[in-house]
Amino acid sequence: MKNNRTTIFNLDKKNNKIHIEHNFSVHLVKVWIAFTDSKMLDQWWAPKPWKARTEKMDFSEGGKWLYVMMGPKGDKHWGRTDYKTIIPQESFTALDGFCNSKGELIQDLPQIHWSTYFKEDNNLTKVNFDLTFNTLDDLEKLLEMGMKEGFTAALENLDSILEEN
Repeated sequence: MKNNRTTIFNLDKKNNKIHIEHNFSVHLVKVWIAFTDSKMLDQWWAPKPWKARTEKMDFSEGGKWLYVMMGPKGDKHWGRTDYKTIIPQESFTALDGFCNSKGELIQDLPQIHWSTYFKEDNNLTKVNFDLTFNTLDDLEKLLEMGMKEGFTAALENLDSILEEN
């Protein structure tokens, strides 16, 4: 398979935003499923050597995804994604944040508004992520926690899985 992967990561601190673009060398339907099916998400969402596990997922407008990222030393970090809008195989928006195992958001930690767009072009699927934070402090806190490195590693996990299939 021809490798046309690229990842662009742009910070816009003035507007508390991050824009990420990633190209996949597979058809859009496969990429869409990877972002919307819990069994697929569990395979790539966490950067190695971490693992993701879905507790429950309802990929629908108003639905939620409750998941845990588990570290190699037994660390657990819970996350919750609340889906706002969904246009099948085109886009979805969601609010994502840290939570406890019951799905109750941890108010002291930042939440991110995700807008995710999918487009197939010349045998590539381009995925654009627009992440908006409430404050610059929230954006910087997640960067300090390794968000850029972690999300980039997760996208590389997905590249490998999609190329194998």
